[in-house]
Amino acid sequence: MKWIGAVIFIGATTWLGFEWSNKLTRRPKHIRQLINALQVLEAEILYSQMPLHDAFISISRQIPEPSALFFRTVAERIVVSHNHFESIWEESVLNYIEQSSLGENEREILLQFGRTLGQHDFHQQQKHIQLTIKHLERELEDAREEQERYGKMAKNLGFLTGLFIVLLLI
Repeated sequence: MKWIGAVIFIGATTWLGFEWSNKLTRRPKHIRQLINALQVLEAEILYSQMPLHDAFISISRQIPEPSALFFRTVAERIVVSHNHFESIWEESVLNYIEQSSLGENEREILLQFGRTLGQHDFHQQQKHIQLTIKHLERELEDAREEQERYGKMAKNLGFLTGLFIVLLLI
C-alpha cells in the first residue's frame, strides 16, 4: 500500500513539474500573440480608422486563442455593458491573465495600455501602441530566457522533489 501511495505521489509531483514547464513554454507564445494583436490594432485604428469595437472583432478573427477570446470578450462587453471602457478593459485583462500563461508584468503593461486606449488622437495612439509593443518585446526576451533556464529544471525538479519526499517518509 505504501508503494502505491509513493508512486502516486511521485506521479503527482512530476505532473506539477511538467505543468510548470508547460506554462514557461506557453508564456512567450502568448506574448507574441499580444504583440501581433497590437500590430493589427495599430493598422486597424490608423489606416482603416475603425472604432475599437470593430477593431477588436477584426483582431479576434486574425489571432489564435486565448488572445482571440480576450479581444472578442472586450468587443462584446463594449456593446453590452454600460461601464466605462477602462473598467471593461481591466476586468477583461484580469480574466485573460488567469486563462493564459502571462505574468504580472504583462498584466501591468496591458492595464496601463488600457488606460490610454481611445483617449488620444491617431498619432498619440500609435505612440502608445508602439510603447506597449516595446514593453512586451522586453518581456518576451525575459520569458524566452526564463524558459531556457528553467524549462528542463521544472520537469526534473517535480520528479526529484516527489522522490525525495517519498524517500524521507519511507
